[in-house]
Order: sequence, then C-alpha cells, then structure tokens
Amino acid sequence: MSGKILPFVIVTVMLCFWLRSKRLAKRAERLAAEIGADLLPPERQNTDRAYPDPEAEAVLAALSQGDWQPAAQALTATGTDWERRSYLVGVIARRAADDDTWLRAWQAARPDDPDAAVVHADAKVSLAWQIRGGAWAKDTSAEQFAGFHRVLKEAREDFDRATSLTHPDDPTPYVLQIPLYMGLSAPHEALHQLWAEVTARAPYHYQAHWRALQYWSAKWCGSADLARNFAAQAAATAPRGSLLTMFPLVSWYAHNDDEAPDEAYGWPEMMALTEAALADVAAARPDHPRAAEVRHLLAYCLTKQGRHEAALEQFRLVDGYVEAVPWRYYDNPAEAYCRVRDVALKGAAASRLAG
Repeated sequence: MSGKILPFVIVTVMLCFWLRSKRLAKRAERLAAEIGADLLPPERQNTDRAYPDPEAEAVLAALSQGDWQPAAQALTATGTDWERRSYLVGVIARRAADDDTWLRAWQAARPDDPDAAVVHADAKVSLAWQIRGGAWAKDTSAEQFAGFHRVLKEAREDFDRATSLTHPDDPTPYVLQIPLYMGLSAPHEALHQLWAEVTARAPYHYQAHWRALQYWSAKWCGSADLARNFAAQAAATAPRGSLLTMFPLVSWYAHNDDEAPDEAYGWPEMMALTEAALADVAAARPDHPRAAEVRHLLAYCLTKQGRHEAALEQFRLVDGYVEAVPWRYYDNPAEAYCRVRDVALKGAAASRLAG
C-alpha cells in the first residue's frame, strides 16, 4: 500500500508547489502593473531624445519655420558650459544636414559668426554619416564610401574655419571633429594631437570622451584593449560628477554584450563598475546634458544584474525618452526599452512579495 501512496504524495506536493507558484506569479504580475502604472507604453516613448529638452525642441520648431535666431540665441546663452554647447550644436547641425536653407540665411546675415561656422562644419559630418549609412563596411557600397569620404574632407576645411573664428578656450570645434577622424581612419598620432587640443580646454568633457572611446574601439580605429585602457584612465582621473566613470561600462558593453553570458553582468568587476557609475551620476549636476544617457545604460546593467529596484529607479528618471545606448542599437528602441523595463518591474514586484 505504501508503494502506491508515496507517488500520490509526491504528485500532491508537486501540485501544491505549482499552484502556489502560479498564485505568486499572478500576484507579482498584478503588483508589477500597480508599480508601473505611471510608466509609458512603447508608443509614447520619444525616440529622438534621451531626456526632455524644451529649449532644444523650441529651437528645432523655429528652424522648421526657417527662423535661425533662436538657435543663435541658445548657443550664445550656453556661455562656457561646454557640455551644453556641444550638445546643442549637434542638435542644430543634424537639422541642417537635412535642410540648410536657414543656415545659409544665418551665414549671410552674420558671415563670421563662430556659432554658425561650427554648426556648418558639424552638419557636414552629420551629412557624411547619412551618406554612409549605419551598415557594416561589408554592406556599404563603394558609392556610399566615396561620398562619405568626400564630405568628411570638406568638413575638415570647414572645421579649420570654425576654429579660427571661435574663442580660443572653446573646445567645441575640436570635440566635434572626432567622428571625422574616425570616419577617415586617421592615424593614432593624429587623434592624440586632436585630443590634446580638447583636453587643454575641457579635460573632463563627457561627449569628447564618448566619441574618443568610439575611435579607440575595435569596430573603428583601435581594439578592445585600447578602448578598455582609455576608459579606465578616464574613470581613474576624473572628478566625481563628471560622469566619466561610466566609460568602463560603456566599453565593456560595446565589446562584450553580444557574446557574454547574462551572469557576466554580476561578476565582481562589473558590480564595482556599476557602483562607481551610480555614485558618479548621483553627484552630477542636475542639468548635465549627458546624465540621462548614463541612466539609460545603468538601468540596463542593473536589470541584467538582477538589481531590479535600483534599475526601476533609473528607468523612472528617464521614462518617455529612449534615444540612448543600448536602445538605439535595436530596430525598435521603444519596444526594447519597455521589454527590459518590464523585466525590472516584474523583478521588483517579486522581490517585494518575497520580502
């Protein structure tokens, strides 16, 4: 008789565990929905920005009407905030790459305006990358490469003019040349010389380091080792609040995310890098134009580490805007963002129930 009862007991116990797990899963699902009730669905995520920027939106709205003066005023107002200045130049230049009618009017009205000159030069770089496209080299045509290199060489002359007009302390025209050097596969010594010009003016410039890290990456002009060393040096020498401690994480993600097992994000080294970046972004000035980009990648890394409550905190600070790494690398950034955010939501709900 006992031989018949034992299987029955085992099945009963297993059924009880299954029913309990199912009930907990349902409760976790309901709690996740409650926790995330204020978060936005994919169709309401802005894929053009990493964070809300009313000034940039107002400038772009004016440019769409052919009015360049708000752009000029916004750039003047940045003063010596070099992070904000290079960011705004990029926003304005990308619009000029699509239609530069208003930029030509600006230049006609103010022929030697350094702001118009640097926008013009950076617009050429944006245009060159549009011509090339985002595909791998093997999937890019000879015609695309020819146009790409031709426009980049034109941009080099435009940057020479921009640097001659700009204030000697302004790093912007040097920072914005880094993609040009990358696209033309400039030798390392040339990049070192350009980098000396950047760091002499702004040694802890986030966008400059972001672009230089791309140059040193294996995909472009360097290697995984060169990129890792560059990122480590930046993180080791920068003051807290500069956000440069993020670059070891950025380098690791760029070179390893596709092939590394999920548990790699939980290795002690990665946990330490994440903690350093969290402390850095917490110390950054509230209006730092790159803080949101840092938070996006932190949200991804924290989710991968199973630190769902911490990830959810970062997601809440950037929700609604997804133009950042890692989401921009997906065909549908908004869906990719929401998919990972949902993992953090469900994990946070399960943790609260277990607690």
